[in-house]
Amino acid sequence: MGAGMAKKGILSCDIKDVAELHKLYMPFIENGGIFIKTQNSYNLGDDVFLLLSLMGEEKVPVTGKVVWITPLGSGGMKHAGIGVQFADNADMEQIRTKIETMLAPYKGDNLPTETM
Repeated sequence: MGAGMAKKGILSCDIKDVAELHKLYMPFIENGGIFIKTQNSYNLGDDVFLLLSLMGEEKVPVTGKVVWITPLGSGGMKHAGIGVQFADNADMEQIRTKIETMLAPYKGDNLPTETM
């Protein structure tokens, strides 16, 4: 873990249901990604460590880097936060596959997300 990551701390994301997962998951990012609501300041490319809980399951560690920033005060219905691209490794591939399996039957594709 780099010095910048230690300064920012560990982020946490508890996703309660599939509708929230749809709003936060970033399928258009290579290797997948997740939007994390935060008011902390990050730069593109910053390494990030977070604990992710999917619908009440045990938290799993996620590593990645910042590839999206929605600054505080962006307006609209968007929250301040960062998009974290999952690292390119087997553990993150399992998480991405699990998320996409959970989202497969979801019928809210036309609903807005935190990113696009």
